[in-house]
Amino acid sequence: MSAWLLYALLSAASAALVAICGKIGLQHLDANTATAVRAVVMALFLVGVVVVQGKVSLVSQVLADRKALLWIVCSGVAGALSWLFYFMAIKAGPVSRVAPIDKLSVVFSVVLAVILFGERLSLVAGAGVALIAAGALLVALG
Repeated sequence: MSAWLLYALLSAASAALVAICGKIGLQHLDANTATAVRAVVMALFLVGVVVVQGKVSLVSQVLADRKALLWIVCSGVAGALSWLFYFMAIKAGPVSRVAPIDKLSVVFSVVLAVILFGERLSLVAGAGVALIAAGALLVALG
């Protein structure tokens, strides 16, 4: 199995746990406050990973590359907005309907990759993206 595929599957499994654990934890809490606490936990965990891996010295590389830093900051803001909206959605609605709509991010990502990076999709891949969109909508709305 390719490393990227293994990581992608682990990412999907972890994301599923975000929805389930988040829904349980949000029962009597404000979604935005809970998201902020989650972000702190994530930041501490990730700093710990960098420390354990002995890569703290590489932080200066990120800070030195202003263009890369700008895009990483933009990615962080987009991720934070995603978490805020996701936690608000799972607090207000069923995970079984929210999660599929959230997965439309796959469709949005592919469309943006084609537009911004000139990535090419085969007919089969394009059909797969269309099926993801249709499937997400059918599960969420059906």
